[in-house]
Formats: sequence, C-alpha cells, structure tokens
Amino acid sequence: MPLQNRVTPLGDLIATPERGLVFGNRGRLHDDERRIRRAWALKRWIACRLEFRGRYHGAMPPGRYTGLFFLDEATAFAAGHRPCAECRRADYVRFTEIWGARAEAIDARLHAERLGPRREETVDELPDGAFVLRDGQPWLVLGDTLLRWTPGGYADRVARPHGQATVLTPPSLVEVLRAGWNGDVPFLHPSA
Repeated sequence: MPLQNRVTPLGDLIATPERGLVFGNRGRLHDDERRIRRAWALKRWIACRLEFRGRYHGAMPPGRYTGLFFLDEATAFAAGHRPCAECRRADYVRFTEIWGARAEAIDARLHAERLGPRREETVDELPDGAFVLRDGQPWLVLGDTLLRWTPGGYADRVARPHGQATVLTPPSLVEVLRAGWNGDVPFLHPSA
C-alpha cells in the first residue's frame, strides 16, 4: 500500500505508487502509524536529491521527518519547495544568489506565498516550468504547450492558451524560473 507522501503541484499529499525523481520534506507530518496528521511542521520546505551519501532512513520513520516525493523539480517548485542547502549545496548557493537572500528570509517569503491567495497571470508571459490550473487540474507551461500533470508523468498536451490563468507556482519561484533556473536534480520528468 503506497504511503501518502507524494506531492502534487497544488502542494497536496497523495498516496500513489509512483515515487518521482525528487525527494524532500516539510518536517514531521506523520504519526507513529504513518498517517499524515498535518500539511507542514515548519516553514522550511525543501527539495532534495533522491540519494545523498548513502543516507536513507525510510519515508516515515517514528520521530523523524516525513520523506516526500515529487515527480520532478518543477512540481516541487509549484508546491513551494526550494533546494536543500545540504545535499544540493551548489544549487542552494545559486538559488540564494538569484533570490538575493538566505534561507530564513526565503523560507518566510515562500511560506507567506503558499498561504496567500493564488494569483492570475497572463499565460503567454509565464516561464517554462511554471504551473497553471486548467479545468481544475495542474498543467505545466512548456514552450508553446501546456502538459497535464499526473503522478506518473505528463499526459495530455494542449496549445498554450492566451489570456489569464490561475498560477500555482509561488510568485517568487516564478521569478527564479524567469532568471533561467537549472538545478542538479531532474527539473522535468522525461515524459515532458
């Protein structure tokens, strides 16, 4: 039975057998029976490598943080996660240089953006890697298309529409994408 630790671009935690290409956490979200009890435990939401120095303590060990999985880094960004300062040190340094701040300020800003209302933007002006809502579903902006997100990869493709759409990716992370972000973990799943 899959654990409820896969993250959607909406930031929701779902149970699905697909694991994804990026690991991360938001603190300890589960109880001793491995049931999710809260959406986050701290403001520091990070996206990590799947493997780092051979460490792995399990996805939901008692008393430890809840390991989360993302389809790719674009999904992690849409959910409001930033690169880890330990296992992705070079990415973290580049990210803070683009942002112009250190972790505490970044985490506080992202937390406020995650809790705030979603905004409308012109789809034509969004960078590749941003997510929008279309018919209530998350869609990735990529080139002249939108790709529908699923836990196992990107499915349907439609032409990038003109006009406004609700943007899922927090505004600060949209700006990081506009700056040409390219990290060391898979930014896009191969299905894109």
